[in-house]
Amino acid sequence: MLRQFSFIFFTLLSLSLCAQTPVGIWKNLDDTDGKEKSHIEIYEENGMLKGKVIKLLPAATITKCAACKGVNKGKNLVGMDILWGLRKKDNRWDNGQILDPKKGKIYDCSIEFDGPDKLKVRGYLKLSIFGRTQIWYRV
Repeated sequence: MLRQFSFIFFTLLSLSLCAQTPVGIWKNLDDTDGKEKSHIEIYEENGMLKGKVIKLLPAATITKCAACKGVNKGKNLVGMDILWGLRKKDNRWDNGQILDPKKGKIYDCSIEFDGPDKLKVRGYLKLSIFGRTQIWYRV
């Protein structure tokens, strides 16, 4: 009886994890100082995920993208897309890009769940081993 219960429990748990979607509002923590910087809304558009800053938190050190180039140069972070082009691939979303507004640089990006309300957001250059990961928490 215990085996059957365990099997059913883990089957339901794995199905619920597979059905998770990162669409929603997330709080990001800076991977260098660990402070909460902003709320980011991840949304779907044309079958791909995008993310925009919707709120800056008290520990945010910048409010405008002074280091950005092109159309984002000097623009307010609130309302700015910083994540785009992510497509679902197995249990993660890959082949996207992410903007680091502090440096004004764009990196390749992938995201995947690390539990029901934690998201691992990885920015990297060409190969995932050359990058860094932030943990975002669902708001």
